[in-house]
Amino acid sequence: MNTVFYIAKRYAFSKSKTKAINIITRISAIGIIVSSMALFVVLSVFSGLENSLVSFTNVIDPDLVVLPSKGKSINLTIDQQEKLKSLGKIANYSNIIEDRVIFTYGDKQIVAILKAVDSNYPKTVAITENIPHGKWIQPNTNDAVMGNVLADELSAGMYSNDKLLEVLAMKPGKGMITMPEDAYIKLPLYPSGIYSLNNIDTDNKYIYADINVGKDLLGFKANEFSKIEFKLTNGTSERELTSALKDIFPNETIKNRSQLNEGLYKMLKTESLAIYLIFTLIIIVTLFCLTGALIMIILEKKAHIKTLYDIGFSQKKLKHIFLYQGLILSVGGVIIGLILGITITLLQQHFGFVKANGDFPYPVVFRWKNGAVVTIIILILSIIASYIAASRIKILMNE
Repeated sequence: MNTVFYIAKRYAFSKSKTKAINIITRISAIGIIVSSMALFVVLSVFSGLENSLVSFTNVIDPDLVVLPSKGKSINLTIDQQEKLKSLGKIANYSNIIEDRVIFTYGDKQIVAILKAVDSNYPKTVAITENIPHGKWIQPNTNDAVMGNVLADELSAGMYSNDKLLEVLAMKPGKGMITMPEDAYIKLPLYPSGIYSLNNIDTDNKYIYADINVGKDLLGFKANEFSKIEFKLTNGTSERELTSALKDIFPNETIKNRSQLNEGLYKMLKTESLAIYLIFTLIIIVTLFCLTGALIMIILEKKAHIKTLYDIGFSQKKLKHIFLYQGLILSVGGVIIGLILGITITLLQQHFGFVKANGDFPYPVVFRWKNGAVVTIIILILSIIASYIAASRIKILMNE
């Protein structure tokens, strides 16, 4: 085995007498270096995009949420409240009433989600840390906190005296409506703050108000809520708390953060998979050059191969010589490519030389997992390419 590897190493690092073989071998080696570097950098970019996009949504996403399996509300009984209080795994939880309603401000009108929350909400998610203007709503008031995108659309300021922010919702019930104004419940709101998460979808989605506003507007009873959001204590297993909540709410749906943003996660994974497959195809094309170079080397070393066969080398060992040669070239290319890819990634991660928009650096995240993926893929494809070339030995020996 050592002799086989030694010969393979000599073939890999020695120049061929044929200039074309040297050129093709260099092209294949450079191709492996560039493709492994590029694949690692692209995977690091998608890791950065995932962290960046998910971090924006996670600011106002709870650790766990209980949602109604049927209908639009959960009936929270006294027994369930007592069980929640006795659970040591919960740092805080907040009762939420939300629905899509109409907001008017002067002559402007938009449709957005009213999210009516109780006093525990700021302790459940970090919403108050993202209010650059004004302050959070006061309990038992008609204060409202808007996203900066919604505030721009309505041209609404805080504590404005010349215009009134109103929220309208359809009245529940049956029967004919004689006057249009009788179809709606209308309540005034007083903007007290503007939140900004640097996420257009989120900042254009919610207007926060006190939970009593939601009850009055949407006709919820004292123990009825749209959902319940939870914050876990440090060190608590998400799986354990989910199991405990299922015992308390056997007929409701329980979701974690990734399930709440299922569409976003699927989009990121689909895009990452598509880019990954494209680069894998490029690597396969690159390794065809390696296969061609190895076949040409085999033809050039025909006399050497027959000599080795005559002194006792089996066809299997002769195949291993060129299989190892291909792997030596591939491993060397992967190592150099990963060093370059890691260097580029760390420089971008710490210094942000490449900007995505204005002063915002393109997000990248260094992960060893990405390096392992690149290494495994290229080595597997290299083994296949080298094996195809090494199989030429059998044909050569039969000639």
